[in-house]
Amino acid sequence: MRSVTYSMGVSLDGYIVGPDGDFDWTAPDDGVFRFWIDEIRKVDVHLLGRRLYETMLYWETADQDPSVDDSTLEWAALWNPLPKVVFSTTLSAVEGHARLASGSVAEEIERLRAEPGEGDIAIGGATLAAEAAASGLIDEYQLMVHPVLVGGGIPFFPPHQRRVDLELVETRTYGSRVVYLRYRVAR
Repeated sequence: MRSVTYSMGVSLDGYIVGPDGDFDWTAPDDGVFRFWIDEIRKVDVHLLGRRLYETMLYWETADQDPSVDDSTLEWAALWNPLPKVVFSTTLSAVEGHARLASGSVAEEIERLRAEPGEGDIAIGGATLAAEAAASGLIDEYQLMVHPVLVGGGIPFFPPHQRRVDLELVETRTYGSRVVYLRYRVAR
């Protein structure tokens, strides 16, 4: 069965965006960006909320900018054709290889798991992750922890109604002092 992974950059105090909605502290260095390129190769479909979808729209045309480097072109070449499911109550249409979700997060994950494929189902966004976690649908949490305290904002881990035991699977440290943590849900 396809794994569901929730991965995002996070401040050391646990936020994916700061109190002002900014996340400029998550700009990846070359090593971290290379990691994300390698990770997206393992993904068959990406679930996004509206805010993250709108942020990621940049990549739809990034390859048309003559000043971008080879890594940026490589990411765009992987990201753009990747199927995406966008959860939004305000959008009526989406671009590229995206579609609007027709059901709840749990229904979409169940539908995607029933389809053939071996790659991961990735979740981006705390709200979607909270819904999936509440239903026990997340198999792995992947955190790229940045050495900054932002003092508030949107937390990576939403409040849970239940305990979730995790098993540390992998760690990496990058020259930019960013630490990658990968946890599998212990079942």
